[in-house]
Amino acid sequence: QVQLVESGGGLVQAGGSLRLSCVASGTILSVNVMGWYHQAPGKQRELVATMISNGSTNYADSVKGRFTISRDNAKNTVYLQMNSLKPEDTGVYYCNLVVPGTKYIYWGQGTQVTVSS
Repeated sequence: QVQLVESGGGLVQAGGSLRLSCVASGTILSVNVMGWYHQAPGKQRELVATMISNGSTNYADSVKGRFTISRDNAKNTVYLQMNSLKPEDTGVYYCNLVVPGTKYIYWGQGTQVTVSS
């Protein structure tokens, strides 16, 4: 079993920055994909960014150039640096861990990000 705990959310003005963190604990296989998803009020959860344990990244078009995902494999931690935040970035951000080729998908409890205009 794997537990994911996010932190770093909060209230920020448009144009500001936040850094989210997600720590994974439990039995974690070395090959995995960690990522961040965004759920705006009244909308479905959507991909923000993912990073494979080998360093490969993938970003949603809406955040390219503004958000950066990184991870510290030794600490089982993934980060999301969010710059130039916009009001439409408001919502709950969820951390996710997937073990490729298996049924194992884990989610954190989410952290709220609110961007005021």
